[in-house]
Parts: sequence; structure tokens; C-alpha cells
Amino acid sequence: MPLPHHGVDHYENFPVASVLCPPRLRPAVRALYRFARTADDLADEGEAAPDERLRALAQFADDLRACAEGRKDSGAWPEVFGPLAPVLHQFGLPLPLLHDLLSAFRQDVLQHHYESQEQLLDYCARSAQPVGRLLLHLYGLHEAQALNRSDALCTALQLINFWQDLSVDLARGRCYLPADLMARHGLTPADLKSSAPAAGATDLLQAAIGWARSLMHEGAPLVKQVPGRAGWELRLVVQGALRVADHTEALGLQVLRRRPQLRLIDAGPIVWRSWRM
Repeated sequence: MPLPHHGVDHYENFPVASVLCPPRLRPAVRALYRFARTADDLADEGEAAPDERLRALAQFADDLRACAEGRKDSGAWPEVFGPLAPVLHQFGLPLPLLHDLLSAFRQDVLQHHYESQEQLLDYCARSAQPVGRLLLHLYGLHEAQALNRSDALCTALQLINFWQDLSVDLARGRCYLPADLMARHGLTPADLKSSAPAAGATDLLQAAIGWARSLMHEGAPLVKQVPGRAGWELRLVVQGALRVADHTEALGLQVLRRRPQLRLIDAGPIVWRSWRM
């Protein structure tokens, strides 16, 4: 479950069949990744108008239903639904989770601001949490405790991505910092775009990062429930995301102007902290 990223090049909620992924699961992970990335691109990339994006996502959802039912689809995305069809049936993947992802992508087309933390968490429950639950399903983990921890981890990953991407999203007219959280610090989205952000912006960013960290620590024990090499990959994901949070916090208000990045020098601390988990 690598760090979610609403960027130009990748939808990175899925491990793209890394060397730590068991070989028998790699085709399934690749198929799910291609499904999510393609839908994300339909919602967020290119020059299409919102109504065109929504029509494309509606057709994509229809093709998913056809794929699941063994019917002929539109043929618009053979690279997605060709590999996905056998995976759906082999693993009995829960179809509602895939439709939840599509619901979040449709929301991306229409909604660029969030009024409350609860509203943002509802979005994360459809944009991020299904990813973790799909992967746990592949690993045969269905216990309520594991699912809840996965939800916390995936939400934390999504939030950390939002906070590291503030400069990118604000420039595109998006703001994932909830209005109620900003209001508690006397701020509005317009304040964040100004050349000299208002007093309280630093505290706001620290509160947002602290929120994500607390969810990450809540879900972190999942690394001991996920079996084998996948558990080690999850450790690296958790520590990598926490390292991104550290860099985001260290940038302070500069994060409103530029995106923090992990560098080679970060690999040592990430691996060490993963091993200590």
C-alpha cells in the first residue's frame, strides 16, 4: 500500500508487483493497479470537460459490471478489463470495493474543497480504504481488526499525500485541508495562496500532519498480521510515509510553494525503522 498520489503520472495506491509481492499475486496486483490508475486518469488528467469525464467514468463502471458478470464490455479499455476478469473470479474480489473507488474518482471531478474532517474522511473511505481491503482480501485476511487497521493506514497515507501535495493542489484550485480545521486556526483557502500566509498557518499544518500520524500509528500493528514478504513491504510503506510526513513538517510554510521529496539518504532511516518494527 504505497503512498497514494494524485499526480500526473501514477496512481500509487498499489504496490506495482514489487519483488516483495508473492509471485502468485503479482498478476492480480497489476490488474488492480491498472484499473485504479486508468480510472484516476479519466477523472483527473488531460483536458476533458467535467461532463466528458463523468460519462467516461460511467462507461468504465458499466464495463466493470460487464466484466464481473462475464458479459461483453464496450471494448474501450481492453488493457484493463482483459486482465481484471480472471482476477475477479479467481479471488472472488468484492465488487463494491471497486465501485467505491469509482465513486471517489467521480467525486474528484466535481468536488475540490471539503467543509469538514468528517467529509474528507468519507472521501478517504472510498478513495483509499478500498485499496487496503482489496489487498488484504488477496492475502486472505478478513478479520475485523486487520480491516480496521488497514482503513487507518490507508487514510493516513491519503492524508500525508494531500499535505505533501499542497503546493500542487492549491495551484490547481484544489484544497483538501478541511474548512473546519482551517477555521480553528483562523484561516481560509485564500490565506494559503497569499504570498504571506496568515498567522496560524504553521499550527494548521502541524495539526494536519499530527492527524495523519495518529492514524498511521493506529494502523501500524497491521504489519505483524500481513504474512511473509508483504508484511515487510508494508513496514517500508509505513516508515516511508512517516518519513514524508517528517519532511513535510520540516518544510513548514514552504510546503505551500514546493513539494517535499524523499532522497537516497532517506533509505537508511526507513529501512532501519522498518526493521525495528
